[in-house]
Amino acid sequence: MVLTGVEYLAPLTKCSPINKSKLPIIVIAQFCCTALWFAGNGVMGNLVAEFSLPAAALGHLTSAVQFGFITGTLLLGLLMLADRFSPSRIFFVSALAGALANLGIITSGHTLFSLLFLRFLTGFFLAGIYPVGMKIAADYYDKKLGRSLGYLVGALVVGTAFPHLLKGLVGAAFPWRWVMMVTSGLAVAGGVAILLMVPDGPHRKPGQRLVPRAILKVFGFPKFRAAALGYFGHMWELYAFWAFVPVMLATYQKLHIEVVFDNSWWSFFIIAIGGVACVGSGQLSLCWGTANTAKWALRMSGICCCLSPLFFYLPFPALFLGFLLFWGIVVIADSPLFSTLVAQNAPPEIKGTALTIVNCIGFSVTIISIQLLTGLSELIDGQWLFVILGLGPMVGLWSNSRNNFSD
Repeated sequence: MVLTGVEYLAPLTKCSPINKSKLPIIVIAQFCCTALWFAGNGVMGNLVAEFSLPAAALGHLTSAVQFGFITGTLLLGLLMLADRFSPSRIFFVSALAGALANLGIITSGHTLFSLLFLRFLTGFFLAGIYPVGMKIAADYYDKKLGRSLGYLVGALVVGTAFPHLLKGLVGAAFPWRWVMMVTSGLAVAGGVAILLMVPDGPHRKPGQRLVPRAILKVFGFPKFRAAALGYFGHMWELYAFWAFVPVMLATYQKLHIEVVFDNSWWSFFIIAIGGVACVGSGQLSLCWGTANTAKWALRMSGICCCLSPLFFYLPFPALFLGFLLFWGIVVIADSPLFSTLVAQNAPPEIKGTALTIVNCIGFSVTIISIQLLTGLSELIDGQWLFVILGLGPMVGLWSNSRNNFSD
């Protein structure tokens, strides 16, 4: 019998030293594949100019990715694919398909509809990458999961910011299409790495059959429900903040016409610094507790939402950039911790489904907040726009104040 790479490596997962070596591979693969997420945002100005898109294209194209992700996670959750089949193979197939959808943007003659469809497909296949990557990590690292997911979500953050860096690096010397080609190539490499080097983990408990009521079942657990609500509140703020970072920078420059920022570089730094925050929060959770660390970060990001108008008005650009960098830290630091609480408080046999469906609902929330900001941006001054993001942290803190989690 001929063994595939995955089958050949499967017996090695029982060896503890080998298991420890899997985290860097998962993290690098997650970074490579999640670069697809904001690839369109990184070249948004070029897309608007090339295809004569309306000014609202930023919000619509970002929401298309989110909507695709929601559709994909809903399908994965309903069919319980991440529990019934090999997560590593799902990750690989999703990475290849997502890379192709992302690459489709480099062709000519697009309309807003065709771009929306391609970004939708990219988001759809990202559903087989981000939550499935967390499932793979959870199958390897039962203990100290918060720290492991800190690295994993950190990779997501840097991957999300990476297209802005690429645009800053190649924008002057190469066509914008290079950004799409590089991000697609990275996604293929990440998918292959997972398939060949990360077989199913030793803590995986495969689901044997489809259980349609599994989605409702998990929300019957109070601690799971509280962790999920905390995650939803966090998501209300997170992707809207990320999507509108370039808008924040542009708004400040309009209010202070003597100030000039390189928006691509600063967008990268403000988003990417959250990757360091995720690793740091995972480490801090070992001392402070997962729930306490998550609530601290959520509280700080909520305060940033409320104080944001003040920093837009202050005529100190260095202070404004420092504020956005701090916001970029606290807005994401709680993400791996809420994911950890979700995973720890879900039944093991439906852990993959639980993570997937919570991601599905969480990203549904991001569409509402992004579209709300897009609509309000035409009605109110930009400096007041982001106060409304504080509603998410308020709900998340309320839900978690009613439950005591054990670390």
